[in-house]
Amino acid sequence: MPEQISVEVVYALPDKQELLTVKLTEGATVRQAIESSGILQKYPEIDLAKNKLGVFAKLTKPDSALRDRDRVEIYRPLIADPKEVRKQRAAEGKVMKKGPGDAEVA
Repeated sequence: MPEQISVEVVYALPDKQELLTVKLTEGATVRQAIESSGILQKYPEIDLAKNKLGVFAKLTKPDSALRDRDRVEIYRPLIADPKEVRKQRAAEGKVMKKGPGDAEVA
């Protein structure tokens, strides 16, 4: 009889995070975890062909096998390209703060 594994499926929205735990048979894939969690019905905007997927912040493919206690993460597309945002700030003459080192010495 195949072993059971427990996997978390996570989808973060701007205002909340959805975290679901599913029990699967050993050797289950990322796609199977997502489909069995029911998250696709709850959030129809998730498209497994477009959204990037990861396991513990490492990008992965939908057909990757999972291990017990893995966390499957569904990433939303970026709203703005970070490089483009930096270029716009530079063009406007704005300085990005780097932290406490920017403070003036009295």
